[in-house]
Amino acid sequence: MATSDRFDTFLNNIKLTTTQRDDAKVKYDGVCKKLHDYFYSTTYDGSSKLLVGSYGKGTSIRPARDIDVYFKLPWSEFNQSSSAYNVQSALLQRIKKILLDKYSDTEIKADKHVVAVNFSNAHFVEVVPCFEATIGERSGQFWIPNTSGGGSWLISDPRAELKNISNSDTAHGGNTRNLIKMIKKWQDNCLVPIKSIVIELRAVNFLTSYKYANNSSVYYDWMVKDYFEALLKFVNGECTMPGLHEKIYYGSEWKSKAESAYARSVKACNYESQNEYNATLEWKKIFGEDFYF
Repeated sequence: MATSDRFDTFLNNIKLTTTQRDDAKVKYDGVCKKLHDYFYSTTYDGSSKLLVGSYGKGTSIRPARDIDVYFKLPWSEFNQSSSAYNVQSALLQRIKKILLDKYSDTEIKADKHVVAVNFSNAHFVEVVPCFEATIGERSGQFWIPNTSGGGSWLISDPRAELKNISNSDTAHGGNTRNLIKMIKKWQDNCLVPIKSIVIELRAVNFLTSYKYANNSSVYYDWMVKDYFEALLKFVNGECTMPGLHEKIYYGSEWKSKAESAYARSVKACNYESQNEYNATLEWKKIFGEDFYF
């Protein structure tokens, strides 16, 4: 089987199934409808929620991961959860209580920014209660709760993150999302302590100047190898978050596993033209059993 065929098969193998996508929709719509019915007098149509994370960005893979969703609260509720200490914690506890009314037999936790509804099968839903700015320079961005350190509000711009990936993916013929999915599979298979946002930001920045960025899957072996090589140049690096002025720090905990992946990808690329079986064995060490002939 040609290199491109094996990478195309691999990407198909890690794609969420229709059943998984349907299950995800039932879960996040159920959570958000419960909140919508509590806070609004209108019929739920999905407009009070915003899918973020891998589901919102179109970079989700198997096995199914947590579903990250923002629930947009009316601004009239901004001060309704006030308490003597940590308004943000009070808000999360209030959201938790509302959801327990519907999911009384489900474990629900409130922590930091999210209320996590831990469904027993496949998907967890992590809902972030938020307030959307509609005027001024922050228009389209969100105020989200942070319960750490006595409580505070953080600014988030998930639409800018999505646009960053979407624009790159369009410019490079779908290669951005495919690269992100493959590297996320490495993250999952090798238990790599690297944040998904780091994988995404480095993929977009890498492809911006990569000479094979617009090539077909025939070049995916080189693209993966060269991504790992480029990633290693950013150990303890940083990048500005899309739409915001704040920095995201890459850390270094993932360095040794990235070095191993790079070394294996070099071997795999060398084998590609000589020994397809040995090449596949090396890719399996990076991506797991979803990569096969």
